[in-house]
Parts: sequence; C-alpha cells; structure tokens
Amino acid sequence: MNDAPSSVVFDLGGVLIDWDPRHLYRDLIPNEAEMEKFLDDVVGQPWNRQQDAGRSIAEANAELIAKHPDKKDLIEAYYGEFDRMMKGSIGGTFEVLQALADINVPIYALSNWSAETWPLAQARFGFLKLFKGVVISGQEGIRKPDPAIFDLLCDRFELEADETLFIDDHRPNVEAAEKLGFYTVLFSGPSQLRGRLTGWGLLPPR
Repeated sequence: MNDAPSSVVFDLGGVLIDWDPRHLYRDLIPNEAEMEKFLDDVVGQPWNRQQDAGRSIAEANAELIAKHPDKKDLIEAYYGEFDRMMKGSIGGTFEVLQALADINVPIYALSNWSAETWPLAQARFGFLKLFKGVVISGQEGIRKPDPAIFDLLCDRFELEADETLFIDDHRPNVEAAEKLGFYTVLFSGPSQLRGRLTGWGLLPPR
C-alpha cells in the first residue's frame, strides 16, 4: 500500500445525501412507535436490499402487498414518494467533495441504490456530475458488501485498491473494502472525514 491514497470513492446515502425513510413516513404515520414498527417489520432492510441488487419495484411492491394488503398505500409510498426520503445534500461532505474536485483529485461514487430511483437523485443533485465515474448497485445486479462490486469498480475505472480511499457509513461495507486492500473511512461526519483526508495530504489544513 502506498503512503496515501490518490483516488477517492464516496458512498452516497448517509454520506453525501441525507436519505432516510423517516423523512417521508413521519408525515404518513404520525405515531413514532407505529412508524418504527412499520419500517422494521414491513419495509425493512431485507426487503429494500433486494431492490438495491436489481429487483424491480413492481415485484417488490407486489410481494409486500400480498403479505400486508391493509398497508398497500404505505408500501407503495416507499418508492412512489422516494424523493421525499432525500432531505437534501449533507453540506459539509459536499464541501469536501468540491474541495477534492477543485484540486483535481479523481473522485468516484459506489452506492447501493435502486436502478429505478437513481434518476431521481441524478435530477436533483448537481454535484453528482463531479464524479469521474459512478457504480450503482441496482444497475449492476450486485451490491455492497459483495467483493464483486468493488472489483467491478476497479476494473471499470482502472483503479488500484491500494491507491484508492473508500468512504462509507456502514461498517460491513468498509470491512469488505479493507479486506480488498482499500484505504477506508467509516464515515461519522464531515469534520471527521476532512480530518482524515487532511492527514493523508489529500486536502490542505484549514
């Protein structure tokens, strides 16, 4: 491994985009406990992850509505009102991204995201144009932390893991990248990220 990474790969949701189903469902299910139960028991991660791996929204909705017909409208809102789950960009991380772009550090994105909702993010967040390349799990049919999606990223954009920094807010994804030789940051906030990048010499001290 080199002394410092030369390229940077960002996760999107939770790192650059404030995505959270609660931004939508607090309006649809005013009772907090009922909302959390719905998010855990009905539209929880086991279901959502399959769309990130390429399953269609139509198939996903049909599966859940068959199990929970009384919650049809709430289930359909998950993807039908997906834009309301994206509160906005995470400003401090966007500033880091822009700072890297300004000094021509190669920047990429690797995100678990449904292929069908990805155009919503593209239309809304202009900063996505700063990336030299983007890999979206739903378009590829594989998702993090599967090592295959990291290999695809490196092959497609001619990256070397031991020269590349991967930033993500989910520990299993970070651990998978570490095993493949990437530099990694388990994201906890923009200030933490900027500090790590400064330590590697990728950004100047403020």
